[in-house]
Amino acid sequence: MPESLVAPSPAAPSDAAARPRLAQRIGAWKHGIEHWCQRIEIAPDLACDIGSRRWLRGMATMLGLSVAAIALWPDFSSVEAATAVPLKARERDEFRSQTIAPLALGADAGRHMGASPLVRPLDSVPERPSVDLVATLGRGDSFARMLERVGVSDDDAGRIGALVGQAVPLDQIEPGTQFDVTLGARPAPGAPRALTAMNFRARFDMDLTVQRGGGGLSLVRHPIHVDETPLRIRGTVGSSLYRSARNAGAPIAAIQAYLQAIDKYVSLESDIRGNDEFDIVMAYKRSAKGERQVGNLLYAGLEHDGKPRLQLLRWGQDGEMVAAAGLAESRSTAAGMPVAGHQTSPYGMRRHPILGYVRMHAGIDYGAAYGSPIYAVADGVVSFSGRHGGHGNYVRLEHGGGLGTGYGHMSRIAVSAGTRVRAGQVIGYVGSSGLSTGPHLHFEAYRGGQTINPAGLRFVSGPRIDGKEKNAFDARMKALLNVQPGEALSSVAPALNASPGARREIDRLEPKTF
Repeated sequence: MPESLVAPSPAAPSDAAARPRLAQRIGAWKHGIEHWCQRIEIAPDLACDIGSRRWLRGMATMLGLSVAAIALWPDFSSVEAATAVPLKARERDEFRSQTIAPLALGADAGRHMGASPLVRPLDSVPERPSVDLVATLGRGDSFARMLERVGVSDDDAGRIGALVGQAVPLDQIEPGTQFDVTLGARPAPGAPRALTAMNFRARFDMDLTVQRGGGGLSLVRHPIHVDETPLRIRGTVGSSLYRSARNAGAPIAAIQAYLQAIDKYVSLESDIRGNDEFDIVMAYKRSAKGERQVGNLLYAGLEHDGKPRLQLLRWGQDGEMVAAAGLAESRSTAAGMPVAGHQTSPYGMRRHPILGYVRMHAGIDYGAAYGSPIYAVADGVVSFSGRHGGHGNYVRLEHGGGLGTGYGHMSRIAVSAGTRVRAGQVIGYVGSSGLSTGPHLHFEAYRGGQTINPAGLRFVSGPRIDGKEKNAFDARMKALLNVQPGEALSSVAPALNASPGARREIDRLEPKTF
């Protein structure tokens, strides 16, 4: 069979070849439109050539765009949309119950509606027959103002004040005391409610109740048994006296008072050893209701190898801690540090840091932080307090026997002239007043009006107590040392079972009617 010859047909243009030609056409149209817009300038500046053909063409462009914008402006009709999470019937019921919940709790829900003509006001609204309140006596508040604030009538407030004043002075009721007050019905419409009962803690050892009976208001005392056994805490000093005392259960205030008391007789840094034992006795009260009240430090002791090194007892009207050793003898004691700092300049000749020439430095300078307290080194009387030349704010004390001390460059003075101060009392605060280059204390000492070197200064004091007080002092010391450590922490319940014959006189008093 002869082979047939077929002529090839012309190939159709491929897509790859058509795309560049289409892009070229679009590009040509785009450039043509840009050239036309540039030539015609359909959006000229309307602030120029006002009234010309060019300006009118721009105005027409603006109006056309405005019409198009208004025509395409969307309306404000609500648009329904499906919920983000489809709810089932059970979930819808749960949401409905939650929206009704405020009604069940006494609140309102939904829109507030005005009263209709069917609503008419009540002539009187029933009130609760009694109201229970808790009132607190604030600091600076008075007993009468507290009762007025609660809603007690003036007549009842006067009777209550007179009744309570028979048991405890009103101005001695501690701030923060809470009063449980029950007010009854009003005797007349618009009148204050009548007091039914009021209970409060008048003292640590007594509750008071004011109640209304057939004869009017009466006062009932409820004595509370209180045990006043002092709290004694003993322990070994170890690596830290403070931490050991805290671990033994001593309150922070008692430890601070203990350290301040013994610091006048021994050095806390070098004189106390790890195997020494501390002995702290403090006033302590326990009520039958479970409250505890910690009082002042009564005894501070320090022992070494079972023998007392130091024994201090609170004694006298001033409540000073007095050492048992040498009570009836005169003694010489070294002056303590007037400030917690370090010596920066000794007594003697030196070049003055401000004046620039050598002159006598008649004291010792102690560097300390600004505002640090300055203490009196011994008992004395303030002979000068105020501004004193280069000393700045200055205080001078007279200690008797011709000895005196001076304290300069204070930022603030804490005592006035004529005041009697005790050793360790704060008399001012470190500053940089007068001729001073920085905060420090300038400490001077005087004998017969002349300055002397304060280093090694000692004070001789006379007997602290006479022979008559010595026996009472020893008896008090023995009584405190007979207290067993932790004895005050035992249960106070057995004391409640005392026989009726042991009741106090206050327990036998009958309620009084006012």
